[in-house]
Amino acid sequence: EKCPLPDGALLDRYRANGAFTDCYVTEVGLPVTLARFVAAFYTTPVFRLERQILASALARPSTDAEAERLANGLGDTFSAWRMEDRRENQLLMADLKGRTRSWFMVVPVQAGTAQRTRLIFGSAVLPVINPETGAAGMSRGFRALLGFHHLYSEVLLYSARSRLEAQGF
Repeated sequence: EKCPLPDGALLDRYRANGAFTDCYVTEVGLPVTLARFVAAFYTTPVFRLERQILASALARPSTDAEAERLANGLGDTFSAWRMEDRRENQLLMADLKGRTRSWFMVVPVQAGTAQRTRLIFGSAVLPVINPETGAAGMSRGFRALLGFHHLYSEVLLYSARSRLEAQGF
């Protein structure tokens, strides 16, 4: 479900500077590390389709092994993204053109004797400068695709959660 950015979110720097930001959260009934979350996210069937599109359209192929390396902190790039910032429980990725950000966060949640994990995913889209007016704002293309973006973000997060549950991590 959609939620506000939590305190200390690496994505908050963009919200504070006027970028579009969003945040989605779900919980999984087991302990999950940031590395497992990121690897699961980037290797779901849904995201593999996006990777195939990026490989064709931008000549930026990627593999599950590369996703695992990034997730485990052994690489700084993956497909069309580069790591911008990383903390123990957060990862902030920037697209290679610097216009968008993808952000991941895990938060352990104690539920009685069981440990759950809150999986949080968000995006930032930086405003563009209108060359005629000099005003900053969101592009027409982004505004036109905003509904799809929200749905796709929810599907990606759901897919990552389902993959983690199936793996039993």
